[in-house]
Amino acid sequence: MFGFGGIMPKEGGFFELFNESGVLMASAMHEFHRMLEYPKEMASRSESIKELEHKADEVTHKCMTLMHRTFITPLDREDIHLLIKSMDDIIDFIDASAQRLHLYDVTVIPPDLLKLAGLTVNSVELVKQAVHMLPNLKNSPEILKICVEINRLENQCDQVLRAAVAELFRNEQDLRLMIKLKEIYELLETVSDRCEDVANVIESIVLEYN
Repeated sequence: MFGFGGIMPKEGGFFELFNESGVLMASAMHEFHRMLEYPKEMASRSESIKELEHKADEVTHKCMTLMHRTFITPLDREDIHLLIKSMDDIIDFIDASAQRLHLYDVTVIPPDLLKLAGLTVNSVELVKQAVHMLPNLKNSPEILKICVEINRLENQCDQVLRAAVAELFRNEQDLRLMIKLKEIYELLETVSDRCEDVANVIESIVLEYN
């Protein structure tokens, strides 16, 4: 079993760009988690996440430009497009969650939001790990296990979201705060959905080239 570099030309540096995107989205997710732990630092951390999101956009643009300029790509062009776009979607929703949290001035963080963020941190870290391992097909069994775990975490995030929203409707007396928190919960859960999208793309690539 060989890595992609062992069977195809190493034109383009696509895997380096995938890795760069993975590092940026993981950094953004950790910043969001720290926003919840340290609400007084919310403004500066939301700004840091916005900067990371802009850098991720630049990486996505580089990847798409490179794909159009490269004659022989190491993966199918559709796979390259799906992978980098799905990873960019992850950081977009992390950024959306962070900006809502800051703009809505949510300073008392519910336990359910911390729980959901913790699960999402794990999902994003697993995506970064799978992307890093992708160039070497010797890693295929481990990559597929990671994809299964990402899917499991997405299901868990779904459950936490449903329970959290139900709790809001039962007990939150401030209607405006309820609406704010519900939106933030849903945006954050979408991060786990996008992680699952990336896992599905990676799984398809591994099975196709294995």
